[in-house]
Parts: sequence; structure tokens; C-alpha cells
Amino acid sequence: MHVLVTGATGFIGRHVVAGLLQKGHQVTAVARNENKARTMAWFEQVRFLPCDIHQATTEVENFGPQDAVVHLAWPGLPNYKSLVHIEETLPADYRFLKNLLCAGIKHLVVAGTCFEYGMQNGQLSEAMTTHPVTPYGLAKDSLRKFLQTLQGSQPFCLQWARLFYTYGEGQNPGSLLAQVNQAIDNGDKMFNMSGGEQLRDYLPVEDIAACLIALLEHPDFDGVVNICSGGPVSVRKLVEDHLAKKAAAIPLNLGYYPYPDYEPMAFWGDDAKLKEILADGR
Repeated sequence: MHVLVTGATGFIGRHVVAGLLQKGHQVTAVARNENKARTMAWFEQVRFLPCDIHQATTEVENFGPQDAVVHLAWPGLPNYKSLVHIEETLPADYRFLKNLLCAGIKHLVVAGTCFEYGMQNGQLSEAMTTHPVTPYGLAKDSLRKFLQTLQGSQPFCLQWARLFYTYGEGQNPGSLLAQVNQAIDNGDKMFNMSGGEQLRDYLPVEDIAACLIALLEHPDFDGVVNICSGGPVSVRKLVEDHLAKKAAAIPLNLGYYPYPDYEPMAFWGDDAKLKEILADGR
């Protein structure tokens, strides 16, 4: 399969590209920074195109014929509250994807977010009504609705992969476990964090990438699917387990930071639909 991957050098994208190549797919990798792309182990195995896809001048015809697109590019994170997500990225993203569809693409795998669910607590299923409260969540939720509306006049397969929390190689330096790693490297005597009682749904980035590739290889599925573990884990336990894995003994200064005001205290994904898709590939 010929697959176009946007955001190819990003946290998740780099792993998706590697996984696609491992499974024998041909990859056109798109990202803004070619120098960064050249540091990837897969660089010589892909067709790389340096491009800012959100520029109005982007000519999608240059990407060549593709069987499918895995769309991961989305700038401005992790600033979830920035209006840039609504005012700039959303219209640019929709324009880019619509141009791809007009150029003949018939299969999109697009990264959504658990932030589409908003402040709803408990286990979150794809059948629930979305109620985003951040500009980022609203922009993603709106993009999904725009694309679903477009399907009515221009049929194509839309697989909306609603991502929960991920960690691993290449994560943002400001993310929680990256900060823990930095504290270990610095020899810090204490790690400042929130109270840690909030419940979240985590998957290693390699598992996220594998799920996205599994979706791609099931073009009969169309719709929204949670990419999640299906189980809640407290933030405190996540950090404590990570420290134990690293054989590091750093006391936690719990309650140093307040809990985020844009997330509920306890939520995790319903993974029943994901399990069904993955089981079908065995």
C-alpha cells in the first residue's frame, strides 16, 4: 500500500512510519523540517517531502498517487487553550484534507483526541455526545464533523482515531514522563507534580502507532474509534511505576501544581470497538 504520513517526524508519526515500513508498505513522509527528518532511522527508506501542509500554497498533487493518508500533523501543542487551533489550524487542516480528497484520495486515517469528550467523567465510549471545552478539542471535533459532512457529497473512508494519552521515545520535553526523566538525569532531590489522583488512560507510543496501522489495514471500518488501553491509571501510579522501572528513588512533592481546569478528574476510554478491529486482523 502507498501511504502518505503527515507529521512524520512528530512523536507519533515517527513510530507510524517505522511500523508501516516494517509491514512492507511504501511511505511518503511529510514534515516541515528536513534536517530533523534526516535524523530518523527510516529516512533513506521513504520518499520524504519537506512541506508545511497548512500553507494555502501547498500543492497536494506533488504528493503523487496514494492509497491512503495517515494525518497526524497538528501544530501548537501542548497549548490546548490557544485560539490558534480554531482560528488558523482548523480551516487550514480542512482545506488540506479536502484538497487531498479532490485529488483522488479515498481513505483517511485522522488523529482525533480524547479532549473532544470535554469534562465528562468515567469510561468514555464513541457513542457519547462530544462536549469539548478547549479550543484544541473544539477544533478537532469540528474537523471531524466537517469531514463527516463532506462524506455526504464526496464518498471516502474516514477513520477518526480518537487518541488518549501516550508516552515513550520522542515525547514532548514538557510532558510528564519526559520531565521525570529529566529530573532523574539532573539528580534532582524531589519531583514537583500535582496531587496525582486524577485517573487517565495511557498507551505506549509504539502501541498507538500499531493501532493506527491496524486501522489503515481495515478499510472496511469507517467511523470513530478510541485508541486507548481501556483502563484507568492514576497519574501518581504512572510516575511511581516509571521511577521504579528506572530504578530511581526521587520523592514526589505531591500537590505542588494544581489540577488542570480543562480535564475531568477521572476518565478513560472504552476500547471495545478497538479490540474488535484488532481481533479481526489476527
